[in-house]
Amino acid sequence: MKFIYLIIILFLSYILTYVIRYLAIKRSIIDIPTERSSHTVPTPRGGGLAIALVWYAALVYLFISKRMGLPLFGALSSGIILSAVSLLDDIYNLSPKIRLVAQIASALLGLLFLSGMHTLEFGVFTVNISILLSIFAFFFILWFTNLFNFLDGTDGYLGMEGIFIFLAFYIFSGDSINLVMCFAILGFLIWNWPKAKIFCGDIGSTLLGYTFAILAIHYQNLNSFSLIIPIILSGLFWFDASITLARRVINRENISVAHKKHAYQRLNQVGYSHLKVLILGLVINITLFFIAFGALKNDKLL
Repeated sequence: MKFIYLIIILFLSYILTYVIRYLAIKRSIIDIPTERSSHTVPTPRGGGLAIALVWYAALVYLFISKRMGLPLFGALSSGIILSAVSLLDDIYNLSPKIRLVAQIASALLGLLFLSGMHTLEFGVFTVNISILLSIFAFFFILWFTNLFNFLDGTDGYLGMEGIFIFLAFYIFSGDSINLVMCFAILGFLIWNWPKAKIFCGDIGSTLLGYTFAILAIHYQNLNSFSLIIPIILSGLFWFDASITLARRVINRENISVAHKKHAYQRLNQVGYSHLKVLILGLVINITLFFIAFGALKNDKLL
Protein backbone atom coordinates (compact mmCIF):
# COMPACT_ATOMS: atom_id res chain seq x y z
CA MET A 1 0.00 0.00 0.00
CA LYS A 2 1.30 3.45 -0.94
CA PHE A 3 2.51 5.58 1.94
CA ILE A 4 0.23 8.47 0.90
CA TYR A 5 -2.80 6.28 1.54
CA LEU A 6 -1.58 5.56 5.05
CA ILE A 7 -1.11 9.28 5.69
CA ILE A 8 -4.69 9.87 4.52
CA ILE A 9 -5.88 7.16 6.91
CA LEU A 10 -3.96 8.80 9.76
CA PHE A 11 -5.38 12.22 8.92
CA LEU A 12 -8.97 10.96 8.66
CA SER A 13 -8.69 9.08 11.96
CA TYR A 14 -7.26 12.16 13.67
CA ILE A 15 -9.98 14.51 12.34
CA LEU A 16 -12.79 12.06 13.03
CA THR A 17 -11.58 11.62 16.61
CA TYR A 18 -11.71 15.40 17.05
CA VAL A 19 -15.28 15.52 15.68
CA ILE A 20 -16.39 12.57 17.81
CA ARG A 21 -14.87 14.19 20.90
CA TYR A 22 -16.81 17.39 20.18
CA LEU A 23 -20.09 15.48 19.71
CA ALA A 24 -19.48 13.32 22.80
CA ILE A 25 -19.02 16.43 24.95
CA LYS A 26 -22.06 18.09 23.43
CA ARG A 27 -24.25 15.01 24.04
CA SER A 28 -22.73 14.27 27.48
CA ILE A 29 -21.29 10.91 26.46
CA ILE A 30 -18.74 11.16 29.24
CA ASP A 31 -16.85 8.75 31.48
CA ILE A 32 -17.38 10.07 35.01
CA PRO A 33 -14.60 8.96 37.41
CA THR A 34 -15.58 6.43 40.08
CA GLU A 35 -13.64 4.57 42.75
CA ARG A 36 -12.82 1.94 40.09
CA SER A 37 -11.55 4.43 37.50
CA SER A 38 -7.92 5.11 36.62
CA HIS A 39 -8.72 8.68 35.62
CA THR A 40 -9.77 11.60 37.80
CA VAL A 41 -11.26 14.01 35.24
CA PRO A 42 -14.58 13.47 33.35
CA THR A 43 -13.54 12.48 29.83
CA PRO A 44 -15.57 11.89 26.64
CA ARG A 45 -15.63 8.32 25.32
CA GLY A 46 -16.34 6.64 22.00
CA GLY A 47 -13.18 7.72 20.18
CA GLY A 48 -12.81 4.20 18.85
CA LEU A 49 -15.60 5.07 16.40
CA ALA A 50 -12.98 6.98 14.40
CA ILE A 51 -10.86 3.83 14.13
CA ALA A 52 -13.92 1.80 13.09
CA LEU A 53 -15.10 4.25 10.42
CA VAL A 54 -11.68 4.50 8.80
CA TRP A 55 -11.08 0.75 9.09
CA TYR A 56 -14.33 -0.37 7.47
CA ALA A 57 -14.04 2.26 4.74
CA ALA A 58 -10.54 0.98 3.95
CA LEU A 59 -11.80 -2.62 3.84
CA VAL A 60 -14.49 -1.67 1.32
CA TYR A 61 -11.92 0.17 -0.81
CA LEU A 62 -9.50 -2.77 -0.75
CA PHE A 63 -12.27 -5.23 -1.65
CA ILE A 64 -13.71 -3.13 -4.49
CA SER A 65 -10.24 -2.55 -5.92
CA LYS A 66 -9.68 -6.34 -5.76
CA ARG A 67 -6.77 -6.04 -3.33
CA MET A 68 -8.57 -8.23 -0.81
CA GLY A 69 -10.46 -11.46 -1.36
CA LEU A 70 -14.01 -12.11 -0.22
CA PRO A 71 -13.15 -14.56 2.61
CA LEU A 72 -10.94 -12.10 4.51
CA PHE A 73 -13.11 -9.11 3.63
CA GLY A 74 -16.21 -10.90 4.86
CA ALA A 75 -14.53 -12.13 8.03
CA LEU A 76 -13.17 -8.70 8.99
CA SER A 77 -16.36 -6.88 7.96
CA SER A 78 -18.44 -9.20 10.14
CA GLY A 79 -17.12 -7.11 13.01
CA ILE A 80 -19.61 -4.41 11.98
CA ILE A 81 -22.28 -6.21 14.00
CA LEU A 82 -20.06 -6.08 17.06
CA SER A 83 -19.04 -2.47 16.41
CA ALA A 84 -22.63 -1.26 16.01
CA VAL A 85 -23.75 -2.85 19.28
CA SER A 86 -20.59 -1.65 21.06
CA LEU A 87 -21.29 1.92 19.92
CA LEU A 88 -24.82 1.68 21.30
CA ASP A 89 -23.34 0.32 24.52
CA ASP A 90 -20.99 3.31 24.78
CA ILE A 91 -24.02 5.60 24.48
CA TYR A 92 -26.78 3.72 26.31
CA ASN A 93 -24.99 1.09 28.49
CA LEU A 94 -26.61 -2.05 27.06
CA SER A 95 -27.01 -5.27 29.04
CA PRO A 96 -24.16 -7.83 28.93
CA LYS A 97 -26.51 -10.33 27.22
CA ILE A 98 -27.03 -8.06 24.21
CA ARG A 99 -23.28 -7.48 23.93
CA LEU A 100 -22.62 -11.22 24.11
CA VAL A 101 -25.14 -11.96 21.35
CA ALA A 102 -23.37 -9.45 19.09
CA GLN A 103 -20.00 -11.00 19.88
CA ILE A 104 -21.30 -14.48 19.11
CA ALA A 105 -22.90 -13.33 15.84
CA SER A 106 -19.71 -11.64 14.62
CA ALA A 107 -17.53 -14.58 15.66
CA LEU A 108 -19.73 -17.16 13.91
CA LEU A 109 -20.07 -15.09 10.74
CA GLY A 110 -16.34 -14.34 10.69
CA LEU A 111 -15.50 -18.04 11.02
CA LEU A 112 -18.00 -18.88 8.29
CA PHE A 113 -16.15 -16.60 5.86
CA LEU A 114 -12.80 -18.09 6.94
CA SER A 115 -14.23 -21.62 6.60
CA GLY A 116 -13.26 -22.24 10.20
CA MET A 117 -9.75 -23.02 11.37
CA HIS A 118 -7.99 -25.56 9.15
CA THR A 119 -4.94 -26.59 11.15
CA LEU A 120 -3.09 -25.62 14.29
CA GLU A 121 0.70 -25.86 14.31
CA PHE A 122 2.47 -26.69 17.56
CA GLY A 123 5.89 -27.25 16.01
CA VAL A 124 6.38 -30.87 17.04
CA PHE A 125 2.85 -31.83 15.96
CA THR A 126 -0.17 -30.52 14.05
CA VAL A 127 -3.86 -30.65 14.94
CA ASN A 128 -6.18 -30.88 11.93
CA ILE A 129 -9.54 -31.97 13.32
CA SER A 130 -11.65 -29.20 11.72
CA ILE A 131 -14.67 -29.29 14.02
CA LEU A 132 -12.58 -29.12 17.19
CA LEU A 133 -10.38 -26.37 15.76
CA SER A 134 -13.40 -24.30 14.72
CA ILE A 135 -14.90 -24.59 18.22
CA PHE A 136 -11.54 -23.51 19.65
CA ALA A 137 -11.37 -20.63 17.14
CA PHE A 138 -14.86 -19.47 18.14
CA PHE A 139 -13.90 -19.16 21.80
CA PHE A 140 -10.53 -17.68 20.79
CA ILE A 141 -12.37 -14.83 19.06
CA LEU A 142 -14.73 -14.28 21.97
CA TRP A 143 -11.91 -14.30 24.52
CA PHE A 144 -9.72 -11.79 22.70
CA THR A 145 -12.69 -9.55 21.87
CA ASN A 146 -13.36 -9.24 25.58
CA LEU A 147 -9.70 -9.31 26.55
CA PHE A 148 -8.92 -6.08 24.70
CA ASN A 149 -11.98 -4.55 26.33
CA PHE A 150 -10.80 -5.59 29.81
CA LEU A 151 -7.38 -4.00 29.33
CA ASP A 152 -8.65 -0.66 28.01
CA GLY A 153 -8.38 1.26 31.25
CA THR A 154 -5.47 3.66 31.17
CA ASP A 155 -4.38 6.40 28.78
CA GLY A 156 -2.83 5.16 25.55
CA TYR A 157 -2.51 1.55 26.74
CA LEU A 158 -4.89 -0.07 24.25
CA GLY A 159 -3.63 2.03 21.34
CA MET A 160 -0.01 1.20 22.13
CA GLU A 161 -0.81 -2.51 22.28
CA GLY A 162 -2.81 -2.38 19.06
CA ILE A 163 -0.10 -0.64 17.07
CA PHE A 164 2.53 -3.02 18.44
CA ILE A 165 0.58 -6.17 17.53
CA PHE A 166 -0.56 -5.11 14.06
CA LEU A 167 2.89 -3.76 13.21
CA ALA A 168 4.35 -7.12 14.25
CA PHE A 169 1.74 -8.87 12.08
CA TYR A 170 2.89 -6.74 9.15
CA ILE A 171 6.56 -7.56 9.77
CA PHE A 172 5.85 -11.30 10.00
CA SER A 173 3.32 -11.56 7.15
CA GLY A 174 4.04 -8.64 4.81
CA ASP A 175 0.28 -8.01 4.68
CA SER A 176 -0.30 -4.25 4.41
CA ILE A 177 -3.83 -4.47 5.85
CA ASN A 178 -2.10 -4.39 9.23
CA LEU A 179 -0.56 -1.01 8.42
CA VAL A 180 -4.05 0.31 7.70
CA MET A 181 -5.08 -0.62 11.24
CA CYS A 182 -1.85 0.80 12.70
CA PHE A 183 -2.38 4.22 11.13
CA ALA A 184 -6.10 4.23 11.99
CA ILE A 185 -5.17 3.59 15.63
CA LEU A 186 -2.41 6.21 15.53
CA GLY A 187 -4.83 8.98 14.52
CA PHE A 188 -6.89 8.21 17.62
CA LEU A 189 -3.89 7.59 19.87
CA ILE A 190 -2.71 11.18 19.42
CA TRP A 191 -5.86 12.24 21.29
CA ASN A 192 -5.70 9.36 23.77
CA TRP A 193 -2.05 9.87 24.74
CA PRO A 194 -1.57 10.85 28.43
CA LYS A 195 -3.36 12.90 29.50
CA ALA A 196 -6.15 11.51 27.37
CA LYS A 197 -8.62 13.95 25.82
CA ILE A 198 -10.95 11.13 24.79
CA PHE A 199 -11.31 7.42 25.58
CA CYS A 200 -11.65 4.61 23.09
CA GLY A 201 -14.84 3.06 24.39
CA ASP A 202 -16.13 -0.46 23.71
CA ILE A 203 -16.48 0.20 20.00
CA GLY A 204 -12.71 0.56 19.67
CA SER A 205 -11.52 -2.05 22.14
CA THR A 206 -13.80 -4.83 20.88
CA LEU A 207 -12.95 -4.00 17.25
CA LEU A 208 -9.22 -4.35 17.94
CA GLY A 209 -9.69 -7.62 19.82
CA TYR A 210 -11.96 -9.08 17.15
CA THR A 211 -9.68 -8.02 14.30
CA PHE A 212 -6.63 -9.42 16.08
CA ALA A 213 -8.32 -12.82 16.49
CA ILE A 214 -9.61 -12.98 12.90
CA LEU A 215 -6.22 -12.09 11.41
CA ALA A 216 -4.45 -14.56 13.73
CA ILE A 217 -6.70 -17.38 12.49
CA HIS A 218 -6.37 -16.18 8.89
CA TYR A 219 -2.56 -16.31 8.99
CA GLN A 220 -2.67 -19.73 10.64
CA ASN A 221 -4.93 -20.97 7.83
CA LEU A 222 -2.52 -19.57 5.24
CA ASN A 223 0.45 -21.11 7.08
CA SER A 224 2.02 -17.64 7.24
CA PHE A 225 2.79 -18.30 10.90
CA SER A 226 1.41 -20.40 13.71
CA LEU A 227 -1.27 -19.14 16.08
CA ILE A 228 1.41 -19.40 18.74
CA ILE A 229 2.98 -16.21 17.35
CA PRO A 230 -0.09 -13.99 18.01
CA ILE A 231 -0.44 -15.59 21.44
CA ILE A 232 3.16 -14.65 22.27
CA LEU A 233 2.73 -11.13 20.91
CA SER A 234 -0.42 -10.54 22.98
CA GLY A 235 1.15 -11.95 26.14
CA LEU A 236 1.06 -8.62 27.98
CA PHE A 237 -2.72 -8.52 27.73
CA TRP A 238 -3.80 -12.15 28.13
CA PHE A 239 -1.42 -12.90 31.01
CA ASP A 240 -2.64 -9.90 33.01
CA ALA A 241 -6.31 -10.60 32.27
CA SER A 242 -6.10 -14.34 32.86
CA ILE A 243 -4.27 -14.09 36.19
CA THR A 244 -6.62 -11.35 37.39
CA LEU A 245 -9.71 -13.32 36.35
CA ALA A 246 -8.42 -16.49 38.03
CA ARG A 247 -7.79 -14.63 41.29
CA ARG A 248 -11.27 -13.10 41.24
CA VAL A 249 -12.87 -16.48 40.63
CA ILE A 250 -10.86 -18.04 43.48
CA ASN A 251 -11.93 -15.17 45.76
CA ARG A 252 -15.55 -15.73 44.66
CA GLU A 253 -15.93 -12.19 43.36
CA ASN A 254 -18.60 -11.18 40.86
CA ILE A 255 -16.54 -11.13 37.64
CA SER A 256 -19.16 -9.04 35.82
CA VAL A 257 -18.54 -6.10 38.17
CA ALA A 258 -15.90 -3.52 37.23
CA HIS A 259 -12.71 -3.52 39.29
CA LYS A 260 -9.18 -2.09 39.61
CA LYS A 261 -7.15 -5.28 40.00
CA HIS A 262 -5.36 -5.60 36.66
CA ALA A 263 -1.59 -5.18 36.80
CA TYR A 264 -1.62 -1.83 34.99
CA GLN A 265 -4.23 -0.56 37.45
CA ARG A 266 -2.16 -1.74 40.40
CA LEU A 267 0.80 0.16 38.98
CA ASN A 268 -1.30 3.33 38.80
CA GLN A 269 -2.35 2.83 42.41
CA VAL A 270 1.24 2.60 43.67
CA GLY A 271 2.23 5.81 41.91
CA TYR A 272 3.14 4.92 38.33
CA SER A 273 1.85 7.57 35.92
CA HIS A 274 -0.07 6.55 32.79
CA LEU A 275 3.03 7.35 30.73
CA LYS A 276 5.28 5.15 32.89
CA VAL A 277 2.81 2.27 32.54
CA LEU A 278 2.93 2.76 28.76
CA ILE A 279 6.72 2.69 28.69
CA LEU A 280 6.84 -0.44 30.84
CA GLY A 281 4.27 -2.10 28.58
CA LEU A 282 6.30 -1.17 25.51
CA VAL A 283 9.47 -2.68 27.00
CA ILE A 284 7.60 -5.93 27.69
CA ASN A 285 6.15 -5.92 24.16
CA ILE A 286 9.57 -5.46 22.56
CA THR A 287 10.79 -8.45 24.56
CA LEU A 288 7.79 -10.49 23.40
CA PHE A 289 8.48 -9.47 19.80
CA PHE A 290 11.98 -10.92 19.89
CA ILE A 291 10.67 -14.09 21.55
CA ALA A 292 8.09 -14.44 18.77
CA PHE A 293 10.71 -13.67 16.12
CA GLY A 294 13.01 -16.35 17.55
CA ALA A 295 10.15 -18.87 17.67
CA LEU A 296 9.20 -18.08 14.07
CA LYS A 297 12.75 -18.64 12.87
CA ASN A 298 13.10 -21.91 14.79
CA ASP A 299 11.56 -24.61 12.60
CA LYS A 300 11.60 -27.06 15.49
CA LEU A 301 9.22 -24.82 17.46
CA LEU A 302 6.88 -23.73 14.67
